[in-house]
Amino acid sequence: MRHLNRAALLALLTLSGAAHATLENDAGTLLPYGPRVAGSPANEQARTYLEAQFRALGYDTRRQSFTYSRFDDLGSDVQVAGQTLAGTALQDSAGGTVQAAVVRVPGTGTPEDFARVDVRGKVAVVQRGQIPFLQKAQNALGAGATGVVIVNNAAGDFRGTLGQRTALPVLGVSPTAGEALKDGVTVTLNVRVREGDVTGINLIASRSGQPGSSVLFGAHLDSVQGAPGANDNLSGSLTVLEIARRAATTPLGGRSTFVLFDGEEDGLLGSRAFVKDNTAMVQGLKAMLNFDMVGVNVMPLSISGTPALMDTARRAGLPTAGSDIGRSDHVPFRDAGVPAAMFYRGEDANYHKPGDTVLDLGLVRETADVAVTLADAVLSATPAN
Repeated sequence: MRHLNRAALLALLTLSGAAHATLENDAGTLLPYGPRVAGSPANEQARTYLEAQFRALGYDTRRQSFTYSRFDDLGSDVQVAGQTLAGTALQDSAGGTVQAAVVRVPGTGTPEDFARVDVRGKVAVVQRGQIPFLQKAQNALGAGATGVVIVNNAAGDFRGTLGQRTALPVLGVSPTAGEALKDGVTVTLNVRVREGDVTGINLIASRSGQPGSSVLFGAHLDSVQGAPGANDNLSGSLTVLEIARRAATTPLGGRSTFVLFDGEEDGLLGSRAFVKDNTAMVQGLKAMLNFDMVGVNVMPLSISGTPALMDTARRAGLPTAGSDIGRSDHVPFRDAGVPAAMFYRGEDANYHKPGDTVLDLGLVRETADVAVTLADAVLSATPAN
């Protein structure tokens, strides 16, 4: 099948879609694709499969493209004493390979800390905390270091941003990796990065010949590098598809738009592009319901969002949170004046990690139940023309 073009593959998947229309089949097909990073082949494979499912249900689909610049870590590490210790390049770091001795900088890398050691021509190892990453890197550069390793102050790896381009390779590592970087030992620091344009693609589904959409159901399809994205956010994408299946032959289907956003992990870029390019449609929405990390029950399902919509949810007997969680694709809609809500079950232990392979489809179905109840409550107050 890999030799088929997109149109032929989409037609084939559409024909088979109705015969395999279960969440179990969807998850079993999509998870093996791997991390769905925006712009990656896996991202496109997943979108093509899901587009076929929407079409098999009788929805029309369209794609919205947008382009942006992105910094990518292509697999950075530090090698010491025969070990290769994985790390993450900080965004805006220079790339490059440096072989030099380690100098453990006391403290967190302030100018006073660097004044106590000689890092000229060496790899400076500093602790995370107290001052911004950029200041640590600038202080190291000013002291003559050829590379910087920042050791996390909590368990595990971390992702960070310098905020502006720096001439030094800067790598973040876990405390465990940091312990191997002894003072005076020679290391090879490999910071492999790329910066360039990425094309993101939103997938949009709706029924033609129906009244204008009053409710938009959305979730982001993309995941981060290295994470298969089962909970973050295949769970949300499958919730949108499950609602579309239930609504396909009902009035709800004719008053809804279903969107799988791209580029959420790079800054809500897909939802921002959608709001910008679909002004009239967005202004006509009575609600935007967003689903993010709903497949692992870290906490019971909660809905957070704009006050009037939360009042509607409470009147319908649905679980609402105390405050809006403002870090997902509902935010651009909320900022555009649309009543918006996020459905969420908490940040699980595998968030943005290779272990994000756990997905409870029973929770996805339960989330769809709650979402349909809220959508019905919204629409009952705004009858179709």
